Order: sequence, then C-alpha cells, then structure tokens
Amino acid sequence: MSQNPLSIQLYTVREHLAADLTGTLQRVADIGFRQVELFNFVDNADRYVEALAEAGLTAPSAHARLVGEDAIRIFEAATKIGVTTVIDPHIDSARWGSRDDVETIAADLNGLAKVAADHGLALGYHNHAFELENRIDGVSALEVLAGSLDESVRLELDTYWAAVGGEDVVPLLGRLGDRVQFLHIKDGPLTKDDKEQLAVGAGKMPIDEILAAAPSALAVVELDDFTGDVFDAVIDSFTYLNGRNDK
Repeated sequence: MSQNPLSIQLYTVREHLAADLTGTLQRVADIGFRQVELFNFVDNADRYVEALAEAGLTAPSAHARLVGEDAIRIFEAATKIGVTTVIDPHIDSARWGSRDDVETIAADLNGLAKVAADHGLALGYHNHAFELENRIDGVSALEVLAGSLDESVRLELDTYWAAVGGEDVVPLLGRLGDRVQFLHIKDGPLTKDDKEQLAVGAGKMPIDEILAAAPSALAVVELDDFTGDVFDAVIDSFTYLNGRNDK
C-alpha cells in the first residue's frame, strides 16, 4: 500500500519555483501533495512560512549543506518554517575513501545533530551514488557511515542513486532498518544522466518492493532533471504512487 501523504522534493520544480514560488506551491498542492521537502530555503524562510500555509502544505524535511556551514542560521530558518528534519544532501565524494574518512564524516554529523536537537530538530544525511560505489572492507561507505552515527541521526535513502551505485536497494533497506526515515523515490534507466530520469513507475526501479521494505519512511518524489515538462512527470509519479492504494 502506498505511503500517504506523499512528499516532493521541490528541487524537482526549481525553475517554476524561481519564477513563481507561491503559484508553484499551489500547483503542487493541486496535484494532491500535502507535504514538500525544501531546498535553498534559508533566505526565503518568511516567504515559505506564508506560501506553504496558503497552499495547505507542510515541510517536514529540508535539504541544506550543513558540514562546514553556518548551521545555526540554517536551523533557525528551519524552525521558523516548521521543518522537523534538516538533511545534509551532499558531502564531497573525496571524503569517502577510507574508514577513517567516513568516521570523520560521522563525527561531523553527530556534532551537528546535537546542535540541531537544541533547536528541536533532527538531522539527516542523503546519499548519491558514490557512497555506495565506494567499498570499505567489502561494505558500502554509506553502511559504514550508518554504523558510526548516533542513533538520533536519520538517513534519507535516495533509492535511485543507491541502485546506480550498484546496490540492491531492497536488502540495503533491510540492513539499514528504521534509521531510514525518508526515501527519495525516482525512476529511470539507472544511468548517471539526470535528463534520462522518468516519472515514477516508468523506469527500472522496483518501486513496490522498495516501499514495502521501508513502510514507515516518508516517500519523497524527486526528479533531478527531465526531458519535457517536469510537471507531467510529477503528475504521473503522484498518480502511480497514489494508485497503489487500490491494489
């Protein structure tokens, strides 16, 4: 059964958002979404407070580079908007080559998690392909990270990039367990070309099996890019995922 309500990473509709933030959020709501995942929100916090409320949307999660940044400013903006989990979406691929490297990343995230908690927030990390491609003693760097994180730190598994990185996503979810609180759900031919991504249900990803493997995680629709009108893919993705309720 589909997880509902679904969320959408607003990076998917970034060009529309840049042109008309309020109108784009309303369009997302009109499709049927009730939750969104923010990016680039710190300087627009006041606008998001107003526009999200007008559209009847909430933002339980948000992306922001945290390691090496002014995290307190980010956490204050997130709290103002009503975000509950701030997720670091990318840590330089050069830092994932050894166990010591990954444990240093974990220490960075663990320290930030304590600061986030002081603001009433949880902290998370989102993967790309390289965290799965990089192997340490036969185990993906992402799993090494998970084993070194405080229990409070959440993972947002980008299921598509995990698959592109060579990982079988369903058993990976089984190994990571409840630490995975968010899933980026996207689809396509499993290449690194963002423009080849497709609406959810139109590509090679085993969507049903993935959602069944993490039933308590919030499914977040995302396309990094798309050839054509991205809103067509967003509508098709929502329709596919919401239609799973009827199976």
